[in-house]
Amino acid sequence: MQNNSHTLRVAVGADHGGFALKQTVLDEVRRLGHQPIDCGAAEYLAQDDYPDYAIAVGRAVAGGKADRGILICGSGVGVVVTANKVRGVRACLCHDTFSAGQGVNDDDMNVLALGARVIGPELAKLVVAAFLAARFRSDIGRYVRRLEKIKGLEST
Repeated sequence: MQNNSHTLRVAVGADHGGFALKQTVLDEVRRLGHQPIDCGAAEYLAQDDYPDYAIAVGRAVAGGKADRGILICGSGVGVVVTANKVRGVRACLCHDTFSAGQGVNDDDMNVLALGARVIGPELAKLVVAAFLAARFRSDIGRYVRRLEKIKGLEST
């Protein structure tokens, strides 16, 4: 399970499509020994817009208020597209534990996206745990070199 020697601040946000899964994710973040930061929605709003929550989580991560972020919408696609527009965010849609861990280990992914209409709560908890347990392998030169190329795109 999770190594709690490194507590992470985790920004979590969801629109109406992900609202039902958001509490499960917040509870799992807390259970794993991390500090959740709820970026909304605070209540179910059938007409809310996923970019609002993706921007809030993205800015929390990019601005240093959170170490990682988790976004949830119906498919997960919209929040990924939006979050990746925030400089410094590397968001990926993952519905399996391998991708969630490998995305951090090799690619320094800092925001996980989930599709609430795609993934169930039990698998979501496992994916969140894999994401939060992983650490970027900054001691491996090729991963650092690739990350620097990605970061270079943000200044073009």
